[in-house]
Order: sequence, then structure tokens, then C-alpha cells
Amino acid sequence: MAHQENQTSLTVLLLRSLEELTEDELTKIKYNLIHLVNEKYQRIPRGQLEKLDRMGIADMMIRSYGEVGALKVTLEILKKMNLNDLVQRLNEDLQKCNQAGSELGDVSEKRDLMMDRIKCNLKKKFECVFEGKAKEGQSTLLKEIYTELYITESGTGGINDEHEVRQIETASKKRRTEDTTVKCNNIFKPLCGRETPIRTVLTKGVAGIGKTVSVHKFILDWAEGKSNQDIHFIFALPFRDLNLIKGEFSLIELLHRFVPELKSFQTTELFKCKVLFIFDGLDECRLPLDFQNNESWFDVTKETSLDVLLTNLIKGNLLPSALLWITSRPAAANQIPPQCFDQVTEIRGFSDAQKEEYFRKRFNNESLAERIITHVKSSRSLFIMCHIPVFCCISASVLERLFSETDSGEIPRTLTEMYTHFLIFQTRLIKDKYRLQTSKTLNWTSWFRKLIDRWMKNNETNDIKCFLLKLGKLAFHNLEKGYLIFYKKDLEQSDLDIREASVYSGVCTEVFKEEYGLYRDKVYCFVHLSIQEYLAALYVFLTNPSADLLKTSVDQALESKNGHLDLYLRFLLGLSTDSSKTLLERLLGETGFRSHNIREIAKYIKGRINENLSPHCKK
Repeated sequence: MAHQENQTSLTVLLLRSLEELTEDELTKIKYNLIHLVNEKYQRIPRGQLEKLDRMGIADMMIRSYGEVGALKVTLEILKKMNLNDLVQRLNEDLQKCNQAGSELGDVSEKRDLMMDRIKCNLKKKFECVFEGKAKEGQSTLLKEIYTELYITESGTGGINDEHEVRQIETASKKRRTEDTTVKCNNIFKPLCGRETPIRTVLTKGVAGIGKTVSVHKFILDWAEGKSNQDIHFIFALPFRDLNLIKGEFSLIELLHRFVPELKSFQTTELFKCKVLFIFDGLDECRLPLDFQNNESWFDVTKETSLDVLLTNLIKGNLLPSALLWITSRPAAANQIPPQCFDQVTEIRGFSDAQKEEYFRKRFNNESLAERIITHVKSSRSLFIMCHIPVFCCISASVLERLFSETDSGEIPRTLTEMYTHFLIFQTRLIKDKYRLQTSKTLNWTSWFRKLIDRWMKNNETNDIKCFLLKLGKLAFHNLEKGYLIFYKKDLEQSDLDIREASVYSGVCTEVFKEEYGLYRDKVYCFVHLSIQEYLAALYVFLTNPSADLLKTSVDQALESKNGHLDLYLRFLLGLSTDSSKTLLERLLGETGFRSHNIREIAKYIKGRINENLSPHCKK
């Protein structure tokens, strides 16, 4: 603790000393520092010298030479400027530091080496992204495609009982001048008028709005030395990976599971550093997170359940000096008591201007971009959904093909029509990808080849229908439970095995994707929640020819307390229309529904909606 206190006091003193100087003195220090560092240390590229600002001088010195080295450089400058009071104060701290012996230097050096190693690994992990139709092995640099999202202060955590589509609609009506905006890299800085330090931040946002991408950008900027360099270590612990961990262990053992390199670094020294834990995807958490009944826990080396570790870490009982950043969909944020958060922010996605910017960047053809923008603006529901970056991508892929192929007037104007067209194009891609892969003579297994071959024969419609039903079953039963991430047991419950799931994710990458979690265990998810909701509605629509069974599904959706089945209900209603029946026949052939059944179902849904559902779920 003595070493940590010495380091902290040295850093604070250096910053305070530089800040207390006058502007003229700071200017002199800048040029003296430039000359001195270039002459004696030669570590700063000349192109960066002119960019040094008041705080940049101190930050750069501490980052480059450590606290002791920065003080020595500053000491020489202050001597030249005859600022003897400061020289005396700095000399006293240097003497105290020297008395601590070489141990401080050894620990500091080990810490810096470990930081560099972890930063290097995180940079490799997060610098690239796979987007859209990217083929296996191809990726895009995150910094090339990242657009600063609209992030605002959002009051407190707590329960949100509205469906996410309704939240987007509400936000779209709110004037942006009313918002207090926050930059992603500044989420741990107190907002205007607040002086209390920020320890725990909750960032809310609907599915596909950019929460995970924002986390990756934050980590990447830290790893590249661009921001938040006062943080020594960042540990990214997504809930989808935490779900895979069983048994009891200590906090330090948990970190060793995610960052094995830490085993060579002393535990006592690690937690003297400034660390940030990032828990991405609270909505994917399958732990109970029992804040009320879990016992208090204070020992980072003592083993207990993961649930106890997390609740005590979030409450501040365990490692109270650590920073925490938690991301979540709004409906899941109430799993953590609001008083546990010092600051709550919300990612609002694309502004109206950014929507247009997205489409213009997406297409080189200016005329096509303008047609698509005009069409999206003409439909209120489509334009509102385009606040979500993922939905912009879906709309772009559908409308690009339709505007290129036809002017027959069948351009989608509702969410259901957009998603049905999207699915039609995806089933075409199955055949296109198959032809492409076979032309490259890939060494597929015979099982894989036989499965794809079946889709290419005369009965391919039935196989595609079977494929969609299996995905739909997975989507529906997990939507009921509120699950967005699927593991092996979830697949088995929906009559899917790992091999089939891998095939589906390989040939339908814009609908269903396969990812690797902790220890390279496979996890699966739909590309966006709305795709899961659409496939869930399609599954119920295709497997329940009885109008009474469909009415039961409608009643179940209406009884949902947080509205998480509202969009599913909207899709179910949309699929019951005559226009959707025509599109579904293009996708699946005869659906087996008689027109009087369709009319009866549609009438029932509309009647129930008018009775007790808010207007946002009306078609």
C-alpha cells in the first residue's frame, strides 16, 4: 500500500504542479520539455510535439517514463525556471520514492509489461469486425467503419415496460436539444454540475443499436493508447461467456480464466492498480443475480459462486476501487438495483441525418441511394426502425436488390414485408453460396454436401421450409424465455444439432450466426432480435393451422408485462394479410392456410389490440 500511495501522491503532485503554473510558465515548460526530452530521451515523435496541451504534458510524461521518471524530467525544468518551492517539494517525494528501494521499480516494470501484453491481445481481438456479407477470413477495421453513435444521459436504471420498438418511436419524437450527450470514451467522466467520481456505469440500448460495438471501440482506443490511459487494466467479461462457467472460485481465479497471462502477476499488486471490468450484455445473463439474498463478500482470493462474486462486485463490497461498465437492453436493466449505478447512459443509434449518411456511404450509385432514402422516409415504421444500424443494413440489402430488379410496385412498405423479402433473398444466397463454394472445390464433409444437395433438388422448397421451421422453433421458445444467445442444450430442444447449426450459420450468415465463447465453446444467435421475433411469428403461423391455437399465442403476447412479445405480435398480424400470403408462397410454396382462417385470425388480433394494447402495436 505504501508504494501505491507514493505513486498516487507523485502523480497528483505532478499534475497539480503543472496546473498551478501560469499560462506563460506553461508555455515555457512546453518548449523546455520538448528540448529536454528530445535531447535526453528521444521518445516523442516530432509530429506529436505540437499537439501537447496543458494536461497532455503531464499525461505523456507519466505514460512514457512512469511517475518517477516524469518527476525527474519536471524537476530539471523547474530548476531552470528557478521555481524553488516546487523543486523542494518534488525533491522530498523523490527521496521518499528512492527509500522504497528497487522493489517499486520492479513492480512497476512488471505491471507495465503486463499492461503492454494485455493491450496487444485486446488490440488483435477488437481491431477488426465482420459486417454484412463478409466472407470467412475477410474483415474490416473497426476504425474505418465506426461512426460515433448518439449517446445520452438516461437518469437511472429501473424497469422499462415498453417494447423496444415503442421506445425507439418515443425517442424519435423527442427533441435532441433536450438531451445531455456523452461521448463513448468519456462515460466515466462526471456530467456537468456533478463532482462525485463515477465508479459504475450502466449503458442501455435496444438490440442492434451499437452497445457491443461501442464497448469494442472503447477497449480498442485504450489498447492503442488513445484514451483513458489512467486505467491500468481492462477486463472484458461478457455475460454470454460468464453463462458457461460452473462451480465456485475466487475473483482472481475468474480473471485467470479469461486472462491466463495474469497468473504471472501478483494478486496483491494487481488490485493496487486501476482496473475496469466491462460486463457486456446483461440481457443475455442466465445467472439469478440475487442482490437481495446473496451473502456479502469481500475477499478477492476466497472462492464462492459466480452469482455472489458478481453481485458483490457490482455493489462495491468486493474491490470497491474498481470501475464497472455494464451494458444491457432496457427491459433487462432492472436485474440490478438502480442505486448500484453512479451514471446511466443510453445509446440512441442513428440520428435522422446519420440514417441518410449511412445509405449514401453504402451505395456508390447516388441515384439509387436517393431512391432508397425517399422510400424509407415514406414509411413511418421503416424510418423509425432505421435508428437501429442493423435494420439499416437489412433495409439496404433488400431495397438495393428490389430497385435493381423491378419497378413492379412490390417494394415493401411494412416491417413484415421487409423481413419476408429479406428471408427470400437469404434463401437465394443458400444456392449462390453453394455454387460458389463448389466452384472452389472445398473439402466439405459428405454429410455437409448431402444436406446442401437436398436444397438444390426439386424438393428444395420443403427442405427450406424445414430449415426455417427449426430456426423458428428455436426463435420462438427462447423468445418466450427472453433468451437471445443459444447453447448446445437450447439447440437440442429445438431439434437442431451442432452440425446443422454450423451449416445454417455458414450459408445464412445474415440471419443466424455462430460465434466462439470462452474456451472456444460455440454459441449461436440471430443477427438481430427482430429477426428472431419474425422467425418466431413465422414458426407459429406455419405450425398452428388452427385459428384457436393462434388466438392463444396472441393472448400470451398481450399478457407479457414488459411487452417483449409486441413485435412478434405485429409480425404475426402482418403474416396474416393477403399480401404476405403471396410473398410466403414465393418463399415456401403453399402454406396450407385457407383464406377464411387468415381473415378470422387478423380480425381477432386487431380486436384484441383495440381492446387493451397501446397504438404502437397496430399495424
